[in-house]
Amino acid sequence: MSGIDPAFLATAIEAVVRAGDFQIAKFGTGVRVDKKGTIDLVTEVDLEVERMFRALVAERFPGHDVLAEEQGLASTGASHRWVFDPLDGTTNFAHGVPIFCASLALEIDGEAVLGAVYDPNRRELFTAEAGIGAWLNGQPLATSANATVLESMLVTGFPYHVQESPDEFLRVFGNVIRHARAVRRLGSAAIDMCWVAAGRMEGFWEASLKPWDTRAAALIVDEAGGRVTGMDGAIWDAYKGDVVATNGHIHDELLAILR
Repeated sequence: MSGIDPAFLATAIEAVVRAGDFQIAKFGTGVRVDKKGTIDLVTEVDLEVERMFRALVAERFPGHDVLAEEQGLASTGASHRWVFDPLDGTTNFAHGVPIFCASLALEIDGEAVLGAVYDPNRRELFTAEAGIGAWLNGQPLATSANATVLESMLVTGFPYHVQESPDEFLRVFGNVIRHARAVRRLGSAAIDMCWVAAGRMEGFWEASLKPWDTRAAALIVDEAGGRVTGMDGAIWDAYKGDVVATNGHIHDELLAILR
C-alpha cells in the first residue's frame, strides 16, 4: 500500500482533468497568443489554467510549494512541491493541432511520488504512484517488449532555441533515423513519454526540457517498467534538461546512437 495521502492523487487527477476540460472548451476559439521567445508561445489558456491550479493548492494545501511554467517557483522551502505544466503542447494548441495535455507531479523532499497527465483530445488519463505502478484510465500500463532500435518507433522534440544551432540537433536526428523503424515529432514531451509508457513508442529523447515538461511523465514511464536517464546515461535529473526514456530494452542501444 502507498503511504501517500490519497488526497494528493485525487487532487492531481482533478487538476489535470479540469485543465483539460478548460483546454478543450477554448480550443479553436481564437484565444490570445503571445510570444515568450522567437518561437516560444504562451496563450491565455496557459495562464488561466495555472491560476486555477495555484488557487486550488493554496486552498487545499497552503503549506505546499508550486513550480509551474508561467509563474515559476515562489519557494517557501516546503517539503511538498507540485510541478505543473498547465498546457504542454502550447504551439500545437495555438495552431489548432489536437496534441496537448496538462501534466502534474508531486515531489516530497525532492522525489516524485505521483504523476498525472491528461490528454483531453483522447480523454486519456495517465497516472503513476512511486513504487505502486502506472495506469491509463485505471488500467495498468506496461512498456513494449521490442528489443532493438530497428524494431522501434521513436519520438523526439526540438528545443525552442533550435534555430540558433540546428546542426547538432539535425546530426543526432539523422543518426537516429538511420537506425530506427520510424521517428515521430508530436510536440508534447509529456504525451511522448506517456506513449512510451503505454507501449505505443519504444523511446523518446530530447534536450533542454523543463521539469514541468517531464516530471510526471518520467515517473509514469518508470512505473510502467521503462527506463529514464540523461543523454549521458547518468541518473536522470528533471532539473538538468535532457532526457532519454525508453521501454528499457532498447535503452543502451539508443544511448549509443545518440552519442
